[in-house]
Amino acid sequence: MHRGFILLNCDLGAEEYVVDELKHMQNISNAYLTFGAYDVIAEIQTEDQEGFEKAIALIRKLSRVVSTMTLNVIGRE
Repeated sequence: MHRGFILLNCDLGAEEYVVDELKHMQNISNAYLTFGAYDVIAEIQTEDQEGFEKAIALIRKLSRVVSTMTLNVIGRE
């Protein structure tokens, strides 16, 4: 299992739209609105690194997403 988080900046006023889109995507276990440097945080779980990279690519293509930062979780639970 591969896990990580993606922090997103969105167009002004699009935060709820982006969270709703994320919640309907495969491999997204949680998505939240946040205050601070980023507008949204999403948790990603995939079977392997390749699936993780594909999920990130899909998220980055969402309309109204301006920028992202990806955090890979290391280690085992």
